[in-house]
Amino acid sequence: MADGVGRWDRRAVLRRTALLAGGAALGAAATSQTTWIADRRLPIAGGPASATVGSRHQEVGSGTVEVAWGVRTTERLLALTFDDGPLPQWTPMVLDTLEKYAVPATFFLVGVRAQEHAALVRGRLGRHEVGNHSWAHHDLARMDAHAAYDDLRRSHEAITEATGVAPRLIRPPWGHLGGAVLHAAARLDYRLVLWTLQMVEGEFPDDPAGHARRIVADVQPGTILLGHDVGTERRLVALRGLPDMITGLRARGYTFVTVSQLLRHAAVV
Repeated sequence: MADGVGRWDRRAVLRRTALLAGGAALGAAATSQTTWIADRRLPIAGGPASATVGSRHQEVGSGTVEVAWGVRTTERLLALTFDDGPLPQWTPMVLDTLEKYAVPATFFLVGVRAQEHAALVRGRLGRHEVGNHSWAHHDLARMDAHAAYDDLRRSHEAITEATGVAPRLIRPPWGHLGGAVLHAAARLDYRLVLWTLQMVEGEFPDDPAGHARRIVADVQPGTILLGHDVGTERRLVALRGLPDMITGLRARGYTFVTVSQLLRHAAVV
């Protein structure tokens, strides 16, 4: 009797396992089918994933767009960049430090903030460069081609008005790229700039000197370094350690340049 029960239990376990496996397969197939149906509803041309709009002439400026994470060079050059500003809490502090050490930087500005806080940057960007970081820091990679272009064009105009300089570079929020972003960047004759190395404030709470040492050790020739002049309190670790970072990198023989200057030094390979 016990053997019979054991055989029945084994059969039941095997049958249930088979049913579960079949159900999982059906569930996966259903999910895949749902995703496929959802994707089919997206515009084939002009949607967030597409870098084309319809079948007519694309109207994309020079017809090309370059994407840079850094450059290959033997020269000890790096580009210091700051995202998300300007805002009154931190942007003046960053500008004061850069002015004290005669360091150029590239600021990727948010259009609405540039419009509202133009006085923070007006007249203070002589050695610096500005780029477009979207109108209100929304995810451009989720927008269709027309929305992405309208967002960047609006930001472009606000940054130009606030700074007196028309941006020629774009860094999309969070580095999110999609076809619509590429299309909009091409229409505006922008170069797309991401980054090689990012400041890691969260790893060095209350230790500006430690954070500076980490960045100084990690920089390599041709690095585009990402920082922020807006954000949570923990990001102040990097900004408070900026003097140590600058002096440490100069001690290693590095020269600070803007992103555009760095891109001009890219080695031909």
